Amino acid sequence: MNFGFLIFPGLEDLDLVGPWEMISMWSKHAAGPENCLMVAESHEPVISENGMSINPHVSFSDCPPLNFLLVPGGQGTRREVDNPALIRFVAREAEHCHAVLSVCTGTFILHRAGLLTGRKATTHWASLDRLRALGDVAVVEDRVVRDGNIWTSAGISSGIDLALAFIEHMAGEKAAGRIQLGAEYYPSGRSYGMMHELAQAPMYVKKWKTQEE
Repeated sequence: MNFGFLIFPGLEDLDLVGPWEMISMWSKHAAGPENCLMVAESHEPVISENGMSINPHVSFSDCPPLNFLLVPGGQGTRREVDNPALIRFVAREAEHCHAVLSVCTGTFILHRAGLLTGRKATTHWASLDRLRALGDVAVVEDRVVRDGNIWTSAGISSGIDLALAFIEHMAGEKAAGRIQLGAEYYPSGRSYGMMHELAQAPMYVKKWKTQEE
């Protein structure tokens, strides 16, 4: 089976690398997908939002049929939602994928591809209102949201939780536990400066969004 990771300029690094690590470990150590593939519009290196250079394995034109597709978020999504080639690729693969997953604002690419109408979904906390404004998505403020074969997650680091939840769904709790142990992914639960509480304040959200734009 083939697990594709969509890459495009301006993607958020951890949106991609976190799930890539979990799914790759599943592939190697717990009988997961045979192939993990970075998929881009062309074979040229892709530069992430934070400057990481990523080499695609395949392009849209020579990508083998995918069983699973994960779409990261990042500032680049604001441009890529208007990229016909990318949106056509996502919509085309979704027709035969067992599951399509998104991290953070990758949700908006799924929506533009016609995959979220009438479904439950989530995204980064600073973009929840933007997701609600679309009008045809049932927004759920949770870290991981599944609606049928569509999986979405909240911001950035939540992509790791998304991948582990998906592995548990596909291969069972023990397989997910092996990956979690191998990655030593046991978040401490500490909130530095209790900033998660500030994130609920309207003025803080407004400031964050201004910095994003």
